Amino acid sequence: MKKCQVTGKKSNKACQISHSHHRTIKQQNVNLQWKKVWDLNLKRLVVMRISTKALKTLMREHL
Repeated sequence: MKKCQVTGKKSNKACQISHSHHRTIKQQNVNLQWKKVWDLNLKRLVVMRISTKALKTLMREHL
């Protein structure tokens, strides 16, 4: 399952509505990226699969 290792975000189920208003269930996946992040506890780079929203927060917080 696709899941962010930082925030725990995962995919969401939603309805896709056609022009005739017929509903089919679709899956909205999280935008995950493989990134190297510096771990303060281990004092080394760690490869993580994190969402772009978490990446934006990490960049803003300078962690």
